[in-house]
Amino acid sequence: MSEAALPVLIQGGMGVAVSGWRLARAVARTGQLGVVSGTALDVTLARRLQLGDPGGHLRRALACFPVPAIAERVLGRYFVPGGTEPGQPYRPVPRLGLRPNRARDELIVVANFAEVFLARQGHDGLIGVNYLEKIQLATPAAVYGAMLAGVDYVLMGAGIPAEIPYLLDEFAAHRPAEITVAVAGADDTRHTIGLDPAALSPRPAEPLRRPKLLAIVSSHVLATYLARSPQARPDGFVLETPVAGGHSAPPRGRLQLDAAGEPLYGPRDEVDTDRVAALGLPFWLAGGYGTPDGMARALAAGATGIQVGSAFALCRESGLDDGLRRRLLREAAAGTLEVRNDPRASPTGFPFKVAQMPGTLSEPGVHEQRPRLCDLGYLRTPYVKPDGAIGYRCPAEPVDTYVRKGRPAEEAAGRQCLCNGLTAAIGLGQHRGDGYREPALLTLGQDAAFLDGLPEDHSAADVVHRILLGAPA
Repeated sequence: MSEAALPVLIQGGMGVAVSGWRLARAVARTGQLGVVSGTALDVTLARRLQLGDPGGHLRRALACFPVPAIAERVLGRYFVPGGTEPGQPYRPVPRLGLRPNRARDELIVVANFAEVFLARQGHDGLIGVNYLEKIQLATPAAVYGAMLAGVDYVLMGAGIPAEIPYLLDEFAAHRPAEITVAVAGADDTRHTIGLDPAALSPRPAEPLRRPKLLAIVSSHVLATYLARSPQARPDGFVLETPVAGGHSAPPRGRLQLDAAGEPLYGPRDEVDTDRVAALGLPFWLAGGYGTPDGMARALAAGATGIQVGSAFALCRESGLDDGLRRRLLREAAAGTLEVRNDPRASPTGFPFKVAQMPGTLSEPGVHEQRPRLCDLGYLRTPYVKPDGAIGYRCPAEPVDTYVRKGRPAEEAAGRQCLCNGLTAAIGLGQHRGDGYREPALLTLGQDAAFLDGLPEDHSAADVVHRILLGAPA
């Protein structure tokens, strides 16, 4: 990967479809790296098809899918001409699991293809896709779908993506590949999830272009670990600080909280950029760098550039529900927006940034009124049941259910359903049969300095141009 071909600015892959194809395409048109979020694309595609696919964009993408029979099956299962009646519950999608499920794999492949395909239209810029390593059960099908659409970069955080280079190599040749799945209580037994491209399309196919892999990490220790092995080595790193939106790595050592109940970070949590630079791979800095000064600081530290999230999350092309986006923007501009790094909210156990907004799950009353359930299940943990079978549990599910699955009740205290809350944040919240509608959960970075110098209702291009004022041409 030559330095000349590297983007200076990477748009973060945020939430569930906050970084959708429209945003990624707008950034790529400026010459920088536009990134779509790969999280839960199967459910967002299925729900948008049930709304009638306004504008026909998804049907246009599916018409270009290389295996028409698969696209037709997805359309037949989920597309509702004219859209469903208001308030009608969305049809569910197959849940992630270790047991093979062709319908699930086809939906994930098609959904990732469609998102990347649409992002790549109308320009010759670069498009990436962001995945959470934590959601291992979706990774093979999601990656292959994005590669079928010609994705340029895969970015992966929230874990250790040591097996992803191999996955990219194999899928580029349309060979079957699998990755290891972490299963609680499995001891030395290896569990895997994989995909055989020939099962989707038995016809011979031309090799796919292998995308570059950027590992999103928060420590030079992890970067060094990944870089030392040719099999695990990514093509570069994104180094995130604790103020970046979404999940944060927990502080190293014993967890300590400040007076507001947020994790305390110290010198041990600072990334040694000199050590990362010594690895010889390009890196970008993220979390509080989304300004011209931040770009200058990153370049001075030896970085190739920066990754920016929150400024793009609040721009006009963002996938956020527009009413929620405008409320966030007003409060951030007024300096009244509070974003907590909540150590309890995420079922993953990692600290998670929650923007405090009335009417959303950040409000205790709204959270307490929500019936606990886990029906999307992207953050479920596979575990070995007493009889040796594989079960799935999530700290955000009903407490008594979680306890029956062998875990203490205190682990479930304060947990939020990120899957439903983040889906509601983009206007695709589930309507329950009893009339209950899922409320939104909003996440954003904790540094609002990115708004300085931007128009009141800014575009993605405004963000890029403002930041690059402080960068070399």
